[in-house]
Amino acid sequence: MARAWQHPFLSVFRHFKVDEWKRSAKEGDVATVMDKTLKCTVYRVRGSVSASNYIQLPRTGTQSLGLTGRYLYVLFRPLPPRHFVIHLDVFTEDSQVIRVSFSSLFKEFKSTATWLQFPFICEAGTPRKDAAGVPPTGARWTCLQLDLHDLLLVYLNRRYGHLKSIRLCASLLVRNLYTSDLCFDPAVTAPEARRAKLPVTPMPREMAFPVPKGQSWHDRYVHIRFPSDSSKGVSTLGQKNGSLPEAGLSALCSTGSAALSSTAAFLGHVPRLLPHSAPFNKPTQSCRVPSAPRPLPEISMSCERLEVSSVGGPSGRGQEPSAWAEATDKCVNSTNVHVSAHELAVVPVAPEDVAPHEPPCREQSGQQAALGKNRFQQRSFLPDPILRLKGVIGFGGHSTRWVRRPMRLLACALWTKDGAAVVYPCHAVIVMLHVDTRQQRFFLGHTDKVSALALDGSNSLLASAQARAPSMLRLWDFQTGACLSLFRSPVHVVCSLSFSDSGALLCGTGKDRHGRTVVVAWDTAQVGRGGEAVLLTKVHTDADIQAFKVAFFDETRMASCGRGGVRLWRLRRGGLRSCAVDLGEHHALEFTDLAFGQDLDSCTLYVCGRSGHILEIDHQHMAVQRARRLLPTQTPSGPLPKRQTFSSGPGIAISSLSVSQVTCAVGSEDGYLRLWPLDFSSVLLEAEHEGPISSVCVSPDGLRVLSTTSSGHLGFLDVPSREYSVLMRSHTALVLALATKCRQEHLATVSQDHTVRVWDLVTLQQLYDFTSPKEAPRAVAFHPTQPTFFCGFSGGAVCSFSLEATEVLVEHRCHRGAVTGLATSPDGSFLFSSCSRGSLAQYDCAATQCRVLRVAANVVCQDSLMSPNALVVSGDSRLLAFVGPSKYTVTIMDTASLDELLRVDISALDGTSSRLDSAVAVCFGPAPPGHLLVSTSSNTVVVLDTTSGRMVRELSGVHPTACPSLALSRDGRFLLTAADRAIKVWDYLMQANLGCQVYIGHSEPVQAVAFSPNQQQLLSVGDAIFLWDILAPNERLPPGSVRGSPGAPPACEAGPGMRQLEDTVSGADGLPRWQVPVPSQASPPRLGPCAGLPEGGDGAFSVSDDEGPSEESHGPKGLRQASGSALLVKEADRVVDAACGAAGDSWGLSMPPHPCGQPSAQSPRRARAQPAAHPDSCEPFMSQGKASSLAKVGQSVSSPPASSERLHLKAVVGYSGNGRANVVWRPDTGFFAYTCGRLVVVEDLHSGAQQHWLGHPEEISTLALSHDAQVLASASGHSSTASCGQIRLWEVPGGSCRQLISHRDPTVRALAFSPDDRLLITLGYDGDCTLALWSMSTYELLSSTRLPEPVHGVAFNPWHAGELACVGQGAITLWLLQQRGADVSLQVHRERIPEEVRAGKLTSLCYGAMPLLYCGSDTGQVCVWDTHACRCFLAWEADNSEIGVLLCSGVRLVSGSDSGRLRLWAVEAMLELRRKGSGARSSSVFMERELTLDGAIVSAVFHDSMDMGVAGSVAGTLWYINWAEGTSTHLISGHRSKVNEVAFSPSESHCATCSDDGSVRVWSLASMELVIQFQVLNQSCLCLAWSPPSCGRPEQQQVAAGYSDGTLRVFSISRTAMELKMRPHLAALTAIAFSADGQTILSGDKDGLVAVSRLCTGMTLRVLSDQRGAPISTIQSTSKEDGDFGVEGTDLWLAASGDQRVSIWASDWPQGHCELMDWLSFPAPALMEAPGCPVPSLAAFCPWDGALLVCAGLGVHREVIFYSLRHKQVVEKIPLPFFAVSLSLSPGARLMAIGFAECVLRLVDCTSGAVQDFAGHNDSVRLCRFTPAGRLLFTAAHREILVWDVTGC
Repeated sequence: MARAWQHPFLSVFRHFKVDEWKRSAKEGDVATVMDKTLKCTVYRVRGSVSASNYIQLPRTGTQSLGLTGRYLYVLFRPLPPRHFVIHLDVFTEDSQVIRVSFSSLFKEFKSTATWLQFPFICEAGTPRKDAAGVPPTGARWTCLQLDLHDLLLVYLNRRYGHLKSIRLCASLLVRNLYTSDLCFDPAVTAPEARRAKLPVTPMPREMAFPVPKGQSWHDRYVHIRFPSDSSKGVSTLGQKNGSLPEAGLSALCSTGSAALSSTAAFLGHVPRLLPHSAPFNKPTQSCRVPSAPRPLPEISMSCERLEVSSVGGPSGRGQEPSAWAEATDKCVNSTNVHVSAHELAVVPVAPEDVAPHEPPCREQSGQQAALGKNRFQQRSFLPDPILRLKGVIGFGGHSTRWVRRPMRLLACALWTKDGAAVVYPCHAVIVMLHVDTRQQRFFLGHTDKVSALALDGSNSLLASAQARAPSMLRLWDFQTGACLSLFRSPVHVVCSLSFSDSGALLCGTGKDRHGRTVVVAWDTAQVGRGGEAVLLTKVHTDADIQAFKVAFFDETRMASCGRGGVRLWRLRRGGLRSCAVDLGEHHALEFTDLAFGQDLDSCTLYVCGRSGHILEIDHQHMAVQRARRLLPTQTPSGPLPKRQTFSSGPGIAISSLSVSQVTCAVGSEDGYLRLWPLDFSSVLLEAEHEGPISSVCVSPDGLRVLSTTSSGHLGFLDVPSREYSVLMRSHTALVLALATKCRQEHLATVSQDHTVRVWDLVTLQQLYDFTSPKEAPRAVAFHPTQPTFFCGFSGGAVCSFSLEATEVLVEHRCHRGAVTGLATSPDGSFLFSSCSRGSLAQYDCAATQCRVLRVAANVVCQDSLMSPNALVVSGDSRLLAFVGPSKYTVTIMDTASLDELLRVDISALDGTSSRLDSAVAVCFGPAPPGHLLVSTSSNTVVVLDTTSGRMVRELSGVHPTACPSLALSRDGRFLLTAADRAIKVWDYLMQANLGCQVYIGHSEPVQAVAFSPNQQQLLSVGDAIFLWDILAPNERLPPGSVRGSPGAPPACEAGPGMRQLEDTVSGADGLPRWQVPVPSQASPPRLGPCAGLPEGGDGAFSVSDDEGPSEESHGPKGLRQASGSALLVKEADRVVDAACGAAGDSWGLSMPPHPCGQPSAQSPRRARAQPAAHPDSCEPFMSQGKASSLAKVGQSVSSPPASSERLHLKAVVGYSGNGRANVVWRPDTGFFAYTCGRLVVVEDLHSGAQQHWLGHPEEISTLALSHDAQVLASASGHSSTASCGQIRLWEVPGGSCRQLISHRDPTVRALAFSPDDRLLITLGYDGDCTLALWSMSTYELLSSTRLPEPVHGVAFNPWHAGELACVGQGAITLWLLQQRGADVSLQVHRERIPEEVRAGKLTSLCYGAMPLLYCGSDTGQVCVWDTHACRCFLAWEADNSEIGVLLCSGVRLVSGSDSGRLRLWAVEAMLELRRKGSGARSSSVFMERELTLDGAIVSAVFHDSMDMGVAGSVAGTLWYINWAEGTSTHLISGHRSKVNEVAFSPSESHCATCSDDGSVRVWSLASMELVIQFQVLNQSCLCLAWSPPSCGRPEQQQVAAGYSDGTLRVFSISRTAMELKMRPHLAALTAIAFSADGQTILSGDKDGLVAVSRLCTGMTLRVLSDQRGAPISTIQSTSKEDGDFGVEGTDLWLAASGDQRVSIWASDWPQGHCELMDWLSFPAPALMEAPGCPVPSLAAFCPWDGALLVCAGLGVHREVIFYSLRHKQVVEKIPLPFFAVSLSLSPGARLMAIGFAECVLRLVDCTSGAVQDFAGHNDSVRLCRFTPAGRLLFTAAHREILVWDVTGC
């Protein structure tokens, strides 16, 4: 914002008194003249040379204007026939000076890091090429409006600070310059704007151009706004990293309908800002612009006319698109789009964001603008960017070293200062890789291969150069990854870079365009402070330079080496001088690398050569001290060197060396890395590589040696452990094709380097490598179900490879030409291959050995280019499509019979084209509807119907060249296309004007693109393998719709899609649950409250992979019907005699109190199905479903006396997000309470100590605290024994229950105390929907009223104890309480919601200052009512979703919505607006603060000042809100879904829990505070295990977790990172355990398989299928003595399965021994009381007797059995009242905890046989676990966790 003295606008000429020329300067021909058009004095600047004739403000360059206004208005007119120039110097927020220039002299847009040049082209109505840019004789006065904020943000990604200086150069007339923060419309005057009520800011009179009466402003003047339409999102576009303005972005124009009739009639001479150098060659009516990797900004301008009289009238309607096209100027496309080198390499662009049907030269009226905005939002492609580079598999860049034997790749890498990460190039991308976590960070910006890298000593600056001439250099902030400077090198190609240790000097060497060697030095000291790199000197030399280093101890000294010598350099007095070292007999050697000795006292320079020599040179005396030579020593039996010595003879070529203080690392072309002491007496360590070593680098601490090879390997040697670790492997040539494994995250690639490689997409590590020396692989495909893949070769062979045996299974040679295509059917039945000779082969690949079925000749096109999409199979495995028999046709065949079903002539699809169109690639869409996408040679993608062959859609201008690779996502949302080096992502669901984003980063053409198996990443291959994250949130389809085919019939398919439909409406227990609203595409991904699992998906949140939002997957029962369908529900309804007034006016209801609330009559009624997209806050509280109720089994439990209880509830983890208004807080007393299940938890916010009030039989729905804070009211739903809801009144000081009352409705929705605390109002929802009034003195029911429709909220008037209000469907109800003795009556007035509010129902309410009442609606509106006049006088849009919470105090209002947004509003003007009545405007209400929480807001309470408060979300989280700081802090946070397991650290300092929400949470046992969270999206974490103490030191503790997709992840607690991920199972993991030594992991899945995996290697050793067919419910492992029980091995473990079987095994895992020791099998028990709840098989080793096995849930009886492993018999049985669903035995005492589905926890003393039962949970106690010492017991039911203290241990 501008300073106050610059507001609302500032006249620059007047403020700086230009006419006095004291604070400004003029040069050349500058004079004041009278202008006849403006009728005022203007300044004329003219002259033949612009640089010599100008006006400058301020006078000197050391001064600054200090103008902070966002907009600069330049009122000028060009003077023909010469050019003009306008220079602006702008300060950014980081004190960087940017020059912005506009001139008619410029021919193209140019940009550097400090200068932007925009061409200003003045065109006549019919533009001529020879006059382009020259102002015509009729040039008009122009108002040039520059948005300086967006201009810097869009083009340089910098923040505007202030305007420093202005220079206006010849030739032009200038009236004045103005700055302002306001966006003025120069064509509208203030009276016109007021009269027509235009939503614009008129130009002030001082700035306005005069318009004669009867004429239009646009007939006389020109208005240019640049950047165009900046107020509508250009700044937003620029804020994204890598986002660029769109090509063809139009400047703001406003042309009336009259002006649209004839373009030539009104255009006259129109200036146009045109930052684009490409020729214009192809007009189009749709104004569509070609997308490109970096579309340069084109700002076009057309004259416009605004007829004020027509605003809002009939002429204000928008024209048809055809009329728009005729009325607008010609829109042109450019085919030659330049990619600027200063832009980022990953460039998300959405060129179609500019509406192609809306003309750029047309300003809409208010209604039209709103409609246009809606159309724009529908076409926009969000989020932007939709892709984020996640990982790169590749290594190497361009190199020009060693001219005699040039290497293809730059294989160099650098250590960071701390030795924790390495930096290396991957073609055009620079990667920083953390060596321990393997996490990658990228430096993106180069557009060609990187040829040199350098890092300064402090790791502040990184320098890089790219290969293509002229070589561009980038200087990066190494810590943030931001590019600080971009400049062109005077060297044609930079070969090497070297920083001084301080980073103040950068030296580079290379070749000029004549091939001469050049050395360049730059001063980089100011780069990090906002300055630029300054060229110090450039020197040509005849010496060959292969390596160049700046000395770390003196930045003025350097050294170089090359063929024929070593030279020492010195920078002195701005010049570089060198001197050759006298090498004596070594002067003819070819030297390859050098290094300075790291000892500060040393003067040694080490130089190595291709002859094997290492010279030690004294660089002070310039003399050779020692010369050594590395020689091979051959063994008698073979050619491999056995040891190395320094002597005479033929040497081993040394390519690189690196020196530490004590060692020297040497890399040679024989593939060996050798570590020597500095005296080279003997080799210390050596490591053999697969190829010649190209570079070595010793870490700063000298403990690790980094090495790279010319074969694309990057790794390091750890000196202390003597282990070598491979960091990255890479193809060494272009990658041609890829394939992904559907069930596993594996990727296979083939390359021109004759290798086939298989990669792990999670770790990005190479798993397998197959080499074919003779034939090059051309195509690859995975078998969908078997561990095999297929590869086609250039010689025509098709081979099947086994991943298990790592060998070729079978080879077929049925092709005579090179294989061009390879595809498998998704069902795994068939394999198809095609070749360049036109043959097509069909194979049967169902068996392990695939066999040839058919070979058809001359079927496939022979002259088409190789494409990974040449041969494709449909998703249902029925259809095969390919290009052929000619390139002009596409054929579709039946996959089983190869019968031709359809042949489409592509060349005949476009009858208007003069050239024949041919097919390039094909791709099937999802079925239904059954579409085939065909990429053609005319740069289009044609969508064909696979049944009829007709063209369904056509996407034109997809790429500048033909697209050889395309892919469509499985749900049909996104289309990928790739051509040249660009990747485009298209919003395929848009039927018209598809939006796309363009991404570049590959330095060579992209060969293939594909989606990952989980559809959450995409892959692109070319020079390297890029893995991109898709940032779009998972969207849900409406019922009956199919992705990718609007208008297609609904798909009736039972599968993942149907499961997702169930997820939206069902809970884990079969009842509806509240869910977070699905985020819009513009919102960042966020976890839902019940995060769970659709199929697929992977990743970890905050510590591991980053993925999209997760959704919950639940069972199918208890579904609510989706929106759009009618649902008939029959409920008991009471018929009540009531006197009703006139409809829409006041009405009265009265009802005598009913003792129990039982209905007197029944009548069916119809309830509407509510949509399940949002957790509708006006819906009733939904309690969790349970197998049975505690009241039902009261006679079977044994509750102990309070004095003898062995368990005491210590802590509760969780908050009931199901409730509404279920948190209370009094800041003055510190009382804080909330609900968790059926518990009221009272917590001390300072100490964290909790009290627990138990008494409700069901989950608590809501709370209310009396105004004196002495009574707390809590309400719960009905139980199995009573149909009435229960309300308990608690004494706050003591925590005892004062009174228990029953409510007639099954569910109590809301509670409220009267202001004097004499009355309590209760509002029911289910059943009768009753409003009940209770006396707090006698606890009697005073009045009960059944409401005719649902009411969603109730509140007492704080200013009048006898008034209250209710809100509900379509109306607000005001009640007046009248009491005559003991009789209470209610007077009712009902007022409908005004139509202007646009709300169907009111969902929340709160009273403000008297007599104001605020109400929130389901549409996000907040309306304000005058309760005295019973009218609504104001409404505003407070949110875009339902308002569920409203709180008001004084002049501040808080609103909470279903979207999770909590907003603070200033409403101090409300009373004044009330007096205005209908004239009130919502502009007086403004939002002070906004916070977004993790789910819909269901509860909130705030301090009277509204500065701080507590808010609860549906995700089960309580937040502390601080408006002053704008922060939200977790207070209470539990799991979002069912808790599945808890595990404890051996020291009992921490515990870990896992849940269906996909999270693993680590808690501190002392405070029960969350310490770490590992989040995996779209999966459920079903089992968990903590590594035993034998696994290692405490800092090496690990947690293993099993997930629903069959993956097993191992997390490091100390490093808070995922260390290992493997997939030993295809089904969901249900149990997991560590072996006794912690080195082996046992895991079981729901199919009954048990896998044994090794932790150190991640390999699965064996799979046991003895219990196949039933899920594994328990796995436990313990240690035993070797030979005990008569079997070998030190590990004893068991596995229990759901079919009542338990197996006991003895193992010795290091020896590979595993033996079945015992087997228990029991008959299945009877069904439980609640069908669908199977009895789990529970088994555990007895901790106090290792020979006993304790089992429950086995057999037909409800009992716990003790089985002796020695005697093979049952030795004891303990009867139970119910079937056990969880079991745990205490290691500290002989105690056993048993959980029941009846919400009861039983503690059994196994010594005395005493039992104690405990209540507290609201659901089945599915989990109970003792801590290792037995002092604590953890129990869990659904998502609530209770922690119990165990006494007597």
